[in-house]
Amino acid sequence: MSTFIELLVGGISVGAVYALIALGFVVIFKATEVVNFAHASLLLVGGFVIAKTHPLVGFWAALLLGVAGAAALGALIEFAVIRRANVLSHSVLAIVTIGVDLILVTELTRQIGTEVLALGDPWGSDVLQLGSVNVPATRIAALVAAAVVITAFLLAFKYTSWGVAMRATAEDSETAALMGVRRGRVSMGAWAVAGALAAVAALFMCVFPTPGLDRNVTAVAMKAFPAAILGGLDSTGGALAGGFIIGITESLVGGYQEELSFLGRGLGDVAPFLVMVIVLLIRPAGLFGTKELARV
Repeated sequence: MSTFIELLVGGISVGAVYALIALGFVVIFKATEVVNFAHASLLLVGGFVIAKTHPLVGFWAALLLGVAGAAALGALIEFAVIRRANVLSHSVLAIVTIGVDLILVTELTRQIGTEVLALGDPWGSDVLQLGSVNVPATRIAALVAAAVVITAFLLAFKYTSWGVAMRATAEDSETAALMGVRRGRVSMGAWAVAGALAAVAALFMCVFPTPGLDRNVTAVAMKAFPAAILGGLDSTGGALAGGFIIGITESLVGGYQEELSFLGRGLGDVAPFLVMVIVLLIRPAGLFGTKELARV
């Protein structure tokens, strides 16, 4: 039972990090209807900035720099690439983000090389003992930080003028523009927020028990994509639910890999995508996504 609880707690904390990343996908999609495949590179940028600056300015200042850097890069991509692209198709813009991702990841992996970069977090390898269950302190910190960040985002999304503008744009962008909502400003803000969320997620993806930031972190980050799809790309609540479902599934399947060996090795790595496929076969719009209505 203690093993199950440890795996469950680990899955919940990882799921909270996946929820942060999935929220980034959802925010951009709600503002622009574009699926941002460059999101993993924003995460890598945030983690890289933290890793490189923490020896110079300390961890907390480095975290702020990483968040600001990823947010600024997200805003720059929107302003210099997405807004300037002379295309109307959202599918084409999604392909453009793939090109942006390839450029950024190629350069960052060249900078990182074969190194594994430490992010200088204050928790280190501390482990908390809760009864018979051992939980890394980073897992608890990830859960608390994700709860604070997600709560702040949802409050801002509901009560601030930026949140109202984004909800209006998502509901009917043309009417929102006629009512004075600046769609370009909303879009740039969405990309900046997504970058900031990705940087926070990068921190908790690269601390203990993982060795640190390396060139493969983008592949790990893309496990959050099924969370966004599973919950519904236009649902912030769906991003949270999807993140926790994917995190818990991955943790439990990976933890009980030996018992599930008859299904093949590496099942924990593909489990998030299997769950996504199963859900989409039943609910094509995701668990909480808006169904498109068509007159026939």
